[in-house]
Amino acid sequence: MSNQVTPFRDLKIDDIRKLIDDGYEVVDVREDWEWNKGHLPGARHVVLNTILSNPTAQKFRDRTIFVCAVGERSAVAAEMAVALGVKDVASFRGGTKAWKEAGLPLETP
Repeated sequence: MSNQVTPFRDLKIDDIRKLIDDGYEVVDVREDWEWNKGHLPGARHVVLNTILSNPTAQKFRDRTIFVCAVGERSAVAAEMAVALGVKDVASFRGGTKAWKEAGLPLETP
């Protein structure tokens, strides 16, 4: 396992819940069909490919959590956000899967 340092925080569910309580924006980067099955309450939906194809078109708050299904795509989005100058970025390691498995509520559109 690599001890690679990332320019963003790669956090699990307990830390993510604290950040949400502290008012961080939650951005879900999954595909539309995944989003429609359920997402974290209050999350904003921005498909990862949208961020990658036109990164400057998206505006993210300085305190943003990126989430996907398990934490891979959210890490890519978090790295892109840091490159765009977003100050405080976290990727949710475990993602929506961990949220659901913890019995926490999901919203549907």
